Amino acid sequence: MSMDAVERGRRVLRMEREALEDVERSLDASFATAVDLLVACKGRVIVAGVGKSGLIGRKIAATLTSTGTPATFLHPVESVHGDLGLVGPADVAILISKSGETEELFPLLEQLKRLGVRIIAIAGARDSTLGRHADAVLDTWVREEACPHDLAPTTSTTAALAMGDALAVTLLEHKGFRREDFARLHPGGALGKRLLTRVCDVMVTDKLPVLEQGALMRDAVMMLAERRGTVAIVNDAAQVIGVVTAGDLTRLMERENDVFPVPVERVMNRQPKTARAEELGSAVVYRMEKFGIMAMPVLDGDDRMVGMVHLHDLMRAGIA
Repeated sequence: MSMDAVERGRRVLRMEREALEDVERSLDASFATAVDLLVACKGRVIVAGVGKSGLIGRKIAATLTSTGTPATFLHPVESVHGDLGLVGPADVAILISKSGETEELFPLLEQLKRLGVRIIAIAGARDSTLGRHADAVLDTWVREEACPHDLAPTTSTTAALAMGDALAVTLLEHKGFRREDFARLHPGGALGKRLLTRVCDVMVTDKLPVLEQGALMRDAVMMLAERRGTVAIVNDAAQVIGVVTAGDLTRLMERENDVFPVPVERVMNRQPKTARAEELGSAVVYRMEKFGIMAMPVLDGDDRMVGMVHLHDLMRAGIA
């Protein structure tokens, strides 16, 4: 029974993959027309569908909104009982129907045409009623549903959902929608923290672990213990010329009996990894993990040290 279930699952996935391949091959200039309509839209995108197509429509509307194209889902039945007030002539509508003959859509279709709203149809039949009244038809015809009775919407809803994703991603690329733009629309989640938090938001600026040229390891030892294991060495212009870490001290103690009189310049790493105050915290975390670093001096535009950023602080901020 267990292997039989696995094989059935594979059959469904295979059928849906093959359906998407068919939809990809059928994509034509109508898709470009649909994108042009959405790019030129001065209002919002109205997405509508009934039943499972309605559920897919809600997801498409959410994806468009989260990627910089304002969209809302409008239930076709509720639309003719007051909700049509959401719609204006500057809007563009995406209507979803497997057959293109969903009767519950037709009253909304009629009102949209009356208002002069441009219409994009996501349908499995170009010559359907919906297709004939649309400005662009995105063909999502599938051979059969994955349901063994060819009844439950499965491959058809997968095709419609993928077409909506294709529209959303093409639009965001056309608009130059950036990671930072996405983060501004998702400020409350982990993604927003990774994309919005900059080094200056989490760096330490008080009692910086800094020594000047000419200092001895005697000066560094206590500072390493008190200031979280990393000390920056700076020149007269406050520019970082090296870094001494607790690991450097350990290696020095393995070679020297008396480490106190050793100049820090003999021990320090002369090519330290540094961060910029306005840099994204996520970029710094990547470099820390790549090079096995726990802390970095933070520099301003003139390469002067203005802070120290620690991996633990970045982790507490939810970036790592």
